[in-house]
Amino acid sequence: MAVARNVLSSMVLAAGMAVFGVAAQSLPTLQEFYFDDDTAAAAPQVVAADAPDLVDQLAKQRERGRKALDATVQLASVAYAQGRPELGAQLYIEAEKEAGANSLPGRMVRWNKGWDLYRSGNIDGALSAWHDAQAGMRGNPSWVPPTLALALWTQGRKDEAVKWYAAAVRTEPQQWSSSAGYAQQLPTWRDSERATLAEVQQAWATNPPAWP
Repeated sequence: MAVARNVLSSMVLAAGMAVFGVAAQSLPTLQEFYFDDDTAAAAPQVVAADAPDLVDQLAKQRERGRKALDATVQLASVAYAQGRPELGAQLYIEAEKEAGANSLPGRMVRWNKGWDLYRSGNIDGALSAWHDAQAGMRGNPSWVPPTLALALWTQGRKDEAVKWYAAAVRTEPQQWSSSAGYAQQLPTWRDSERATLAEVQQAWATNPPAWP
């Protein structure tokens, strides 16, 4: 246990103050519909999140486990959740080096990195990571419109957020015209995130933008 924690501590020192600080990001070109499923849009769980020795188990999986990449991503998320962004950033750097940018694992890394950056307050970094995750897939993933709408609204780019939300409504009007089903549609989102998206939905309902 001590060895695993010492390894992680040394990684923090090596990372220094590395963070994903980027300039304001350009967005993907808005499309009319987003019907495609994306299996990369999922958070890996190599070790149960409530395991008492979660960090140590993940550190061991990184060293010799069959799911080392997944363990690295899960450990990065744990680091961000524990208020250790420097460690989380370093772990994502390692994960991105291991997984090809346009591969399924690479897109999984970037999708998860986007959520951790968003939840740590780095909206520009989140948008960049999600842009990269989408760019590596042929098609229009269904997660893109509500996710970008959430980030843009949080950032104060409300007109843009409503336009992206409108794409979700065009794609699945029965799901997105109301916020009533968010708990079922967005089970991994936090209550606060669903509440923010509901604000976007209300703005959309007040003045739905035309397409194109």
